[in-house]
Amino acid sequence: MHRPEDRPALPIRRRTHLRATAITIALGVVMFTVGAVGLSPSGSSTPDTPTSTAPSTGPARGIEALRERVKRLPKDPVSWADLGAALVQQARTTADQATYAQAEAALRRSLALQPVENLHAEIGMGALAAARHRFRDALTWARKAVATSPATPASYGVLADAHTQLGQYQEAEEAVQKMADLRPDGSSLARASYAFELRGDTGRAKDLMERALRAAGTPGERAFAHTHLSSLALDSADTADALRQALAGLAIAPTDPGLLEARAKARAGTGDHEQAVADYTAAIAAAPLPQYLLGLGELQESLGRPDLAEAQYAVLRAQETLRRAGDVPADTDAILFEADHGDPRQAVTMAQAAVRERPFLAVHDAYAWALHRAGRDGEALDESDQALALGTRSALFRYHRGAIHQALGDTTAARGDLRQALATDPSFHPLHAPEARAALRRIDDTP
Repeated sequence: MHRPEDRPALPIRRRTHLRATAITIALGVVMFTVGAVGLSPSGSSTPDTPTSTAPSTGPARGIEALRERVKRLPKDPVSWADLGAALVQQARTTADQATYAQAEAALRRSLALQPVENLHAEIGMGALAAARHRFRDALTWARKAVATSPATPASYGVLADAHTQLGQYQEAEEAVQKMADLRPDGSSLARASYAFELRGDTGRAKDLMERALRAAGTPGERAFAHTHLSSLALDSADTADALRQALAGLAIAPTDPGLLEARAKARAGTGDHEQAVADYTAAIAAAPLPQYLLGLGELQESLGRPDLAEAQYAVLRAQETLRRAGDVPADTDAILFEADHGDPRQAVTMAQAAVRERPFLAVHDAYAWALHRAGRDGEALDESDQALALGTRSALFRYHRGAIHQALGDTTAARGDLRQALATDPSFHPLHAPEARAALRRIDDTP
Protein backbone atom coordinates (compact mmCIF):
# COMPACT_ATOMS: atom_id res chain seq x y z
CA MET A 1 0.00 0.00 0.00
CA HIS A 2 1.42 3.36 -0.97
CA ARG A 3 0.01 6.57 0.41
CA PRO A 4 1.78 9.88 -0.11
CA GLU A 5 1.19 11.16 3.38
CA ASP A 6 1.33 14.76 4.46
CA ARG A 7 0.77 16.64 1.30
CA PRO A 8 -0.32 20.31 1.41
CA ALA A 9 -4.06 20.76 1.56
CA LEU A 10 -5.12 24.11 0.14
CA PRO A 11 -4.68 25.73 -3.27
CA ILE A 12 -1.70 28.04 -3.66
CA ARG A 13 -0.32 29.94 -6.60
CA ARG A 14 1.00 27.68 -9.32
CA ARG A 15 4.27 29.60 -9.57
CA THR A 16 7.10 27.70 -7.90
CA HIS A 17 8.43 29.81 -5.06
CA LEU A 18 11.61 27.87 -4.33
CA ARG A 19 14.64 28.92 -6.29
CA ALA A 20 15.72 25.43 -7.31
CA THR A 21 18.48 26.70 -9.60
CA ALA A 22 20.21 28.50 -6.77
CA ILE A 23 20.01 25.40 -4.60
CA THR A 24 21.41 23.22 -7.37
CA ILE A 25 24.33 25.51 -8.15
CA ALA A 26 25.25 25.92 -4.51
CA LEU A 27 25.35 22.21 -3.94
CA GLY A 28 27.39 21.70 -7.08
CA VAL A 29 30.07 23.96 -5.63
CA VAL A 30 30.53 22.33 -2.24
CA MET A 31 29.23 19.40 -0.20
CA PHE A 32 27.72 20.18 3.17
CA THR A 33 27.30 18.01 6.24
CA VAL A 34 23.86 17.61 7.75
CA GLY A 35 22.42 17.15 11.18
CA ALA A 36 20.90 13.99 12.51
CA VAL A 37 17.60 12.78 11.08
CA GLY A 38 14.93 14.37 13.18
CA LEU A 39 11.29 15.28 13.17
CA SER A 40 8.98 14.66 10.30
CA PRO A 41 6.65 16.94 8.46
CA SER A 42 4.65 13.88 7.99
CA GLY A 43 0.95 13.81 8.64
CA SER A 44 0.87 10.23 9.59
CA SER A 45 3.82 8.65 11.21
CA THR A 46 5.94 9.00 8.12
CA PRO A 47 7.90 10.21 6.09
CA ASP A 48 10.64 11.95 8.06
CA THR A 49 12.57 15.04 7.15
CA PRO A 50 16.13 15.50 8.34
CA THR A 51 16.76 18.41 10.62
CA SER A 52 19.51 19.65 12.83
CA THR A 53 17.49 19.49 16.04
CA ALA A 54 19.31 16.44 17.35
CA PRO A 55 22.71 16.77 19.03
CA SER A 56 25.52 17.47 16.61
CA THR A 57 27.43 14.47 17.90
CA GLY A 58 24.86 12.23 16.24
CA PRO A 59 23.19 8.97 17.24
CA ALA A 60 26.48 7.22 18.00
CA ARG A 61 26.63 8.98 21.34
CA GLY A 62 23.39 7.40 22.36
CA ILE A 63 20.75 8.40 24.85
CA GLU A 64 22.69 6.98 27.78
CA ALA A 65 25.76 9.06 27.01
CA LEU A 66 23.57 12.17 27.00
CA ARG A 67 22.02 11.14 30.31
CA GLU A 68 25.51 10.82 31.74
CA ARG A 69 26.34 14.27 30.45
CA VAL A 70 23.41 15.92 32.24
CA LYS A 71 24.45 14.12 35.43
CA ARG A 72 27.90 15.67 35.13
CA LEU A 73 26.50 19.05 34.04
CA PRO A 74 23.10 19.34 35.73
CA LYS A 75 22.96 23.12 35.27
CA ASP A 76 23.93 23.16 31.61
CA PRO A 77 20.85 24.09 29.51
CA VAL A 78 22.43 22.88 26.26
CA SER A 79 23.04 19.39 27.66
CA TRP A 80 19.42 19.11 28.75
CA ALA A 81 18.22 20.39 25.38
CA ASP A 82 20.42 17.89 23.53
CA LEU A 83 19.01 15.07 25.64
CA GLY A 84 15.47 16.27 24.97
CA ALA A 85 16.05 16.44 21.21
CA ALA A 86 17.54 12.95 21.14
CA LEU A 87 14.56 11.62 23.10
CA VAL A 88 12.18 13.24 20.60
CA GLN A 89 13.87 11.32 17.81
CA GLN A 90 13.81 8.08 19.78
CA ALA A 91 10.11 8.54 20.53
CA ARG A 92 9.36 9.11 16.85
CA THR A 93 11.16 5.90 15.98
CA THR A 94 9.63 3.74 18.70
CA ALA A 95 6.18 5.37 18.95
CA ASP A 96 6.64 5.38 22.74
CA GLN A 97 4.53 8.09 24.37
CA ALA A 98 6.47 7.78 27.63
CA THR A 99 9.63 8.83 25.79
CA TYR A 100 7.87 11.94 24.53
CA ALA A 101 7.11 12.81 28.16
CA GLN A 102 10.77 12.31 29.06
CA ALA A 103 11.78 14.53 26.14
CA GLU A 104 9.46 17.29 27.29
CA ALA A 105 10.80 17.04 30.84
CA ALA A 106 14.38 17.40 29.62
CA LEU A 107 13.57 20.33 27.36
CA ARG A 108 11.61 22.13 30.06
CA ARG A 109 14.50 21.60 32.46
CA SER A 110 16.70 23.35 29.91
CA LEU A 111 14.21 26.21 29.67
CA ALA A 112 14.03 26.49 33.45
CA LEU A 113 17.81 26.92 33.51
CA GLN A 114 17.74 29.43 30.62
CA PRO A 115 14.23 30.80 30.07
CA VAL A 116 15.03 33.21 27.23
CA GLU A 117 17.11 32.95 24.06
CA ASN A 118 17.57 29.22 24.64
CA LEU A 119 17.94 28.24 21.00
CA HIS A 120 18.57 24.50 21.52
CA ALA A 121 15.51 24.09 23.73
CA GLU A 122 13.30 26.25 21.49
CA ILE A 123 14.15 24.13 18.46
CA GLY A 124 13.70 20.98 20.51
CA MET A 125 10.28 22.07 21.77
CA GLY A 126 9.26 22.84 18.20
CA ALA A 127 10.39 19.39 17.13
CA LEU A 128 8.50 17.81 20.02
CA ALA A 129 5.31 19.70 19.24
CA ALA A 130 5.51 18.70 15.57
CA ALA A 131 6.16 15.07 16.46
CA ARG A 132 3.01 15.17 18.60
CA HIS A 133 1.12 16.82 15.70
CA ARG A 134 0.64 20.02 17.69
CA PHE A 135 1.64 22.19 14.78
CA ARG A 136 0.39 25.52 16.10
CA ASP A 137 2.64 25.03 19.12
CA ALA A 138 5.46 24.01 16.80
CA LEU A 139 5.00 27.23 14.86
CA THR A 140 5.18 29.28 18.06
CA TRP A 141 8.42 27.61 19.15
CA ALA A 142 9.93 27.88 15.68
CA ARG A 143 9.24 31.61 15.62
CA LYS A 144 10.92 31.95 19.00
CA ALA A 145 13.95 30.09 17.69
CA VAL A 146 14.15 32.30 14.60
CA ALA A 147 13.95 35.41 16.80
CA THR A 148 16.71 34.04 19.03
CA SER A 149 19.01 33.21 16.12
CA PRO A 150 17.89 34.34 12.66
CA ALA A 151 20.98 32.75 11.08
CA THR A 152 20.39 29.21 12.38
CA PRO A 153 19.11 26.93 9.57
CA ALA A 154 17.46 24.37 11.87
CA SER A 155 15.04 27.01 13.16
CA TYR A 156 13.70 27.47 9.63
CA GLY A 157 13.36 23.70 9.23
CA VAL A 158 10.95 23.51 12.16
CA LEU A 159 9.22 26.65 10.88
CA ALA A 160 8.76 25.12 7.42
CA ASP A 161 7.40 21.88 8.85
CA ALA A 162 4.82 23.70 10.95
CA HIS A 163 3.69 25.99 8.13
CA THR A 164 3.33 23.00 5.79
CA GLN A 165 1.10 21.07 8.14
CA LEU A 166 -1.01 24.15 8.82
CA GLY A 167 -1.69 24.65 5.14
CA GLN A 168 0.51 27.75 4.89
CA TYR A 169 2.43 26.61 1.85
CA GLN A 170 3.91 29.85 0.57
CA GLU A 171 5.25 30.58 4.06
CA ALA A 172 6.65 27.05 4.24
CA GLU A 173 8.47 27.45 0.94
CA GLU A 174 9.90 30.78 2.04
CA ALA A 175 11.23 29.13 5.20
CA VAL A 176 12.78 26.30 3.17
CA GLN A 177 14.39 28.83 0.84
CA LYS A 178 15.83 30.74 3.79
CA MET A 179 17.15 27.49 5.24
CA ALA A 180 18.78 26.62 1.92
CA ASP A 181 20.22 30.10 1.55
CA LEU A 182 21.84 29.78 4.96
CA ARG A 183 23.13 26.26 4.37
CA PRO A 184 22.14 24.11 1.38
CA ASP A 185 22.81 20.84 3.17
CA GLY A 186 20.91 17.56 3.31
CA SER A 187 18.24 18.93 5.62
CA SER A 188 17.33 21.91 3.45
CA LEU A 189 17.67 19.94 0.22
CA ALA A 190 15.35 17.24 1.53
CA ARG A 191 12.74 19.85 2.41
CA ALA A 192 13.13 21.46 -1.00
CA SER A 193 12.64 18.01 -2.55
CA TYR A 194 9.47 17.59 -0.54
CA ALA A 195 8.13 20.96 -1.67
CA PHE A 196 8.48 19.97 -5.33
CA GLU A 197 7.04 16.52 -4.61
CA LEU A 198 3.94 18.15 -3.14
CA ARG A 199 3.45 20.03 -6.41
CA GLY A 200 3.73 16.83 -8.42
CA ASP A 201 7.20 17.61 -9.79
CA THR A 202 8.66 14.23 -8.90
CA GLY A 203 11.57 14.62 -11.32
CA ARG A 204 12.91 17.68 -9.55
CA ALA A 205 12.04 16.17 -6.18
CA LYS A 206 14.12 13.10 -7.04
CA ASP A 207 17.04 15.21 -8.22
CA LEU A 208 17.09 17.20 -4.99
CA MET A 209 16.76 14.09 -2.82
CA GLU A 210 19.67 12.47 -4.67
CA ARG A 211 21.69 15.60 -3.92
CA ALA A 212 20.62 15.34 -0.29
CA LEU A 213 21.87 11.75 -0.32
CA ARG A 214 25.26 12.83 -1.64
CA ALA A 215 25.42 15.58 0.98
CA ALA A 216 24.46 13.23 3.81
CA GLY A 217 26.94 13.23 6.68
CA THR A 218 25.66 10.30 8.73
CA PRO A 219 24.32 6.79 8.06
CA GLY A 220 20.92 7.89 9.37
CA GLU A 221 20.72 10.71 6.84
CA ARG A 222 21.66 8.38 4.00
CA ALA A 223 19.05 5.86 5.11
CA PHE A 224 16.47 8.65 5.25
CA ALA A 225 17.25 9.74 1.70
CA HIS A 226 16.97 6.18 0.38
CA THR A 227 13.56 5.84 2.07
CA HIS A 228 12.22 8.84 0.23
CA LEU A 229 13.85 7.97 -3.06
CA SER A 230 12.05 4.63 -2.82
CA SER A 231 8.76 6.44 -2.24
CA LEU A 232 9.38 8.77 -5.20
CA ALA A 233 10.10 5.76 -7.40
CA LEU A 234 6.74 4.25 -6.49
CA ASP A 235 5.10 7.57 -7.38
CA SER A 236 6.51 6.99 -10.86
CA ALA A 237 5.46 3.31 -10.98
CA ASP A 238 9.13 2.25 -10.93
CA THR A 239 9.00 -0.68 -8.53
CA ALA A 240 12.47 -1.88 -9.52
CA ASP A 241 14.06 1.41 -8.50
CA ALA A 242 11.87 1.55 -5.38
CA LEU A 243 13.22 -1.84 -4.35
CA ARG A 244 16.79 -0.85 -5.19
CA GLN A 245 16.57 2.27 -3.05
CA ALA A 246 15.03 0.37 -0.14
CA LEU A 247 17.74 -2.28 -0.31
CA ALA A 248 20.45 0.37 -0.41
CA GLY A 249 18.98 1.98 2.70
CA LEU A 250 18.63 -1.31 4.54
CA ALA A 251 22.27 -2.07 3.85
CA ILE A 252 22.96 0.99 6.01
CA ALA A 253 20.18 0.57 8.58
CA PRO A 254 18.92 -3.05 8.51
CA THR A 255 16.20 -2.59 11.14
CA ASP A 256 14.89 0.83 10.13
CA PRO A 257 11.06 0.50 10.06
CA GLY A 258 10.55 3.13 7.38
CA LEU A 259 12.92 1.32 5.05
CA LEU A 260 11.30 -2.01 5.85
CA GLU A 261 7.94 -0.49 4.91
CA ALA A 262 9.47 0.88 1.71
CA ARG A 263 10.76 -2.57 0.78
CA ALA A 264 7.39 -4.11 1.67
CA LYS A 265 5.60 -1.74 -0.72
CA ALA A 266 8.12 -2.37 -3.49
CA ARG A 267 7.91 -6.13 -3.03
CA ALA A 268 4.12 -6.03 -2.99
CA GLY A 269 4.28 -4.09 -6.23
CA THR A 270 6.35 -6.84 -7.83
CA GLY A 271 4.02 -9.58 -6.57
CA ASP A 272 6.40 -10.83 -3.86
CA HIS A 273 3.65 -10.84 -1.27
CA GLU A 274 5.15 -13.18 1.30
CA GLN A 275 8.33 -11.16 1.55
CA ALA A 276 6.21 -8.01 1.77
CA VAL A 277 4.36 -9.56 4.71
CA ALA A 278 7.69 -10.36 6.35
CA ASP A 279 8.91 -6.79 5.91
CA TYR A 280 5.75 -5.27 7.34
CA THR A 281 5.97 -7.68 10.27
CA ALA A 282 9.55 -6.61 10.93
CA ALA A 283 8.61 -2.93 10.70
CA ILE A 284 5.83 -3.45 13.26
CA ALA A 285 8.24 -5.25 15.57
CA ALA A 286 10.53 -2.21 15.42
CA ALA A 287 7.74 0.39 15.74
CA PRO A 288 4.01 -0.52 15.85
CA LEU A 289 2.94 2.60 13.99
CA PRO A 290 -0.55 2.77 12.45
CA GLN A 291 0.57 2.85 8.81
CA TYR A 292 2.55 -0.38 9.22
CA LEU A 293 -0.33 -2.13 10.96
CA LEU A 294 -2.82 -0.94 8.35
CA GLY A 295 -0.46 -1.81 5.50
CA LEU A 296 0.00 -5.36 6.76
CA GLY A 297 -3.67 -5.83 7.61
CA GLU A 298 -4.87 -4.74 4.19
CA LEU A 299 -2.21 -6.81 2.46
CA GLN A 300 -3.30 -9.89 4.41
CA GLU A 301 -6.93 -9.14 3.59
CA SER A 302 -6.08 -8.89 -0.10
CA LEU A 303 -4.42 -12.32 0.14
CA GLY A 304 -7.63 -13.88 1.52
CA ARG A 305 -6.45 -14.10 5.14
CA PRO A 306 -9.16 -12.31 7.13
CA ASP A 307 -8.06 -13.69 10.50
CA LEU A 308 -4.50 -12.42 10.05
CA ALA A 309 -5.81 -9.09 8.83
CA GLU A 310 -8.12 -8.81 11.81
CA ALA A 311 -5.17 -9.32 14.17
CA GLN A 312 -3.65 -6.09 12.86
CA TYR A 313 -6.97 -4.28 12.89
CA ALA A 314 -7.47 -5.23 16.54
CA VAL A 315 -4.23 -3.49 17.46
CA LEU A 316 -5.31 -0.43 15.48
CA ARG A 317 -8.61 -0.33 17.38
CA ALA A 318 -6.73 -0.52 20.68
CA GLN A 319 -4.50 2.34 19.60
CA GLU A 320 -7.57 4.35 18.63
CA THR A 321 -9.01 3.85 22.12
CA LEU A 322 -5.81 5.23 23.62
CA ARG A 323 -5.83 8.16 21.20
CA ARG A 324 -9.33 9.16 22.17
CA ALA A 325 -8.48 8.91 25.85
CA GLY A 326 -5.55 11.24 25.27
CA ASP A 327 -7.66 13.73 23.28
CA VAL A 328 -5.17 13.69 20.38
CA PRO A 329 -6.35 14.52 16.83
CA ALA A 330 -6.62 11.47 14.60
CA ASP A 331 -3.96 10.72 12.04
CA THR A 332 -4.84 10.04 8.41
CA ASP A 333 -4.24 6.31 8.80
CA ALA A 334 -6.69 6.13 11.69
CA ILE A 335 -9.33 8.02 9.68
CA LEU A 336 -8.90 5.81 6.60
CA PHE A 337 -8.97 2.69 8.75
CA GLU A 338 -12.21 3.75 10.41
CA ALA A 339 -13.73 4.66 7.05
CA ASP A 340 -12.85 1.34 5.41
CA HIS A 341 -12.98 -1.09 8.32
CA GLY A 342 -15.12 0.55 10.97
CA ASP A 343 -17.87 3.17 11.19
CA PRO A 344 -17.68 5.75 8.35
CA ARG A 345 -19.72 8.22 10.39
CA GLN A 346 -17.17 8.04 13.17
CA ALA A 347 -14.45 8.51 10.56
CA VAL A 348 -16.17 11.73 9.45
CA THR A 349 -16.18 13.00 13.03
CA MET A 350 -12.50 12.14 13.40
CA ALA A 351 -11.64 13.85 10.12
CA GLN A 352 -13.57 17.01 10.97
CA ALA A 353 -11.54 17.43 14.13
CA ALA A 354 -8.29 16.60 12.34
CA VAL A 355 -8.77 19.05 9.49
CA ARG A 356 -9.53 21.87 11.92
CA GLU A 357 -6.15 21.31 13.55
CA ARG A 358 -4.30 20.48 10.36
CA PRO A 359 -5.75 21.78 7.08
CA PHE A 360 -3.34 19.61 5.18
CA LEU A 361 -3.68 17.84 1.85
CA ALA A 362 -3.53 14.30 3.22
CA VAL A 363 -6.08 15.19 5.89
CA HIS A 364 -8.45 16.60 3.27
CA ASP A 365 -8.11 13.37 1.32
CA ALA A 366 -8.91 11.26 4.38
CA TYR A 367 -11.87 13.52 5.13
CA ALA A 368 -13.08 13.14 1.56
CA TRP A 369 -12.91 9.37 1.76
CA ALA A 370 -14.73 9.29 5.10
CA LEU A 371 -17.50 11.46 3.67
CA HIS A 372 -17.76 9.22 0.60
CA ARG A 373 -17.98 6.08 2.71
CA ALA A 374 -20.69 7.79 4.77
CA GLY A 375 -22.68 8.54 1.59
CA ARG A 376 -22.01 12.29 1.56
CA ASP A 377 -20.44 12.49 -1.88
CA GLY A 378 -21.20 16.13 -2.68
CA GLU A 379 -19.21 17.25 0.35
CA ALA A 380 -16.60 14.57 -0.35
CA LEU A 381 -15.86 15.98 -3.80
CA ASP A 382 -15.05 19.41 -2.37
CA GLU A 383 -12.56 17.86 0.07
CA SER A 384 -11.05 15.65 -2.62
CA ASP A 385 -10.53 18.66 -4.86
CA GLN A 386 -8.65 20.31 -1.99
CA ALA A 387 -6.46 17.23 -1.63
CA LEU A 388 -5.45 17.37 -5.30
CA ALA A 389 -5.24 21.15 -5.61
CA LEU A 390 -1.44 21.20 -5.94
CA GLY A 391 -1.25 18.48 -8.56
CA THR A 392 0.45 16.05 -6.20
CA ARG A 393 1.09 12.65 -7.78
CA SER A 394 -0.99 10.36 -5.60
CA ALA A 395 -2.61 7.25 -6.94
CA LEU A 396 -4.65 6.88 -3.76
CA PHE A 397 -5.98 10.44 -3.88
CA ARG A 398 -6.89 10.00 -7.54
CA TYR A 399 -8.66 6.74 -6.80
CA HIS A 400 -10.61 8.35 -3.99
CA ARG A 401 -11.80 11.17 -6.23
CA GLY A 402 -12.57 8.74 -9.04
CA ALA A 403 -14.78 6.70 -6.73
CA ILE A 404 -16.52 9.87 -5.55
CA HIS A 405 -17.14 11.01 -9.14
CA GLN A 406 -18.54 7.59 -9.95
CA ALA A 407 -20.90 7.72 -6.98
CA LEU A 408 -22.09 11.12 -8.21
CA GLY A 409 -22.75 9.70 -11.69
CA ASP A 410 -19.96 11.60 -13.46
CA THR A 411 -18.44 8.66 -15.31
CA THR A 412 -16.23 10.81 -17.53
CA ALA A 413 -14.47 12.40 -14.56
CA ALA A 414 -14.38 9.06 -12.77
CA ARG A 415 -12.71 7.37 -15.75
CA GLY A 416 -10.05 10.08 -15.89
CA ASP A 417 -9.17 9.86 -12.21
CA LEU A 418 -9.18 6.07 -12.07
CA ARG A 419 -6.97 5.79 -15.14
CA GLN A 420 -4.55 8.31 -13.71
CA ALA A 421 -4.44 6.48 -10.39
CA LEU A 422 -3.46 3.22 -12.08
CA ALA A 423 -1.01 4.96 -14.40
CA THR A 424 0.71 6.57 -11.41
CA ASP A 425 1.10 3.30 -9.52
CA PRO A 426 -0.73 0.13 -10.67
CA SER A 427 -0.23 -1.46 -7.23
CA PHE A 428 -0.94 1.60 -5.10
CA HIS A 429 -3.14 -0.31 -2.64
CA PRO A 430 -3.75 -4.04 -2.18
CA LEU A 431 -7.52 -3.57 -1.94
CA HIS A 432 -8.25 -0.36 -3.82
CA ALA A 433 -6.07 -0.94 -6.89
CA PRO A 434 -8.14 -4.01 -7.91
CA GLU A 435 -11.30 -2.03 -7.12
CA ALA A 436 -10.09 0.77 -9.41
CA ARG A 437 -9.57 -1.68 -12.28
CA ALA A 438 -12.99 -3.23 -11.69
CA ALA A 439 -14.63 0.22 -11.60
CA LEU A 440 -12.99 1.15 -14.89
CA ARG A 441 -14.27 -2.05 -16.50
CA ARG A 442 -17.80 -1.27 -15.31
CA ILE A 443 -17.60 2.25 -16.71
CA ASP A 444 -16.19 1.08 -20.03
CA ASP A 445 -18.80 -1.66 -20.31
CA THR A 446 -21.68 0.76 -19.72
CA PRO A 447 -23.40 1.71 -23.01
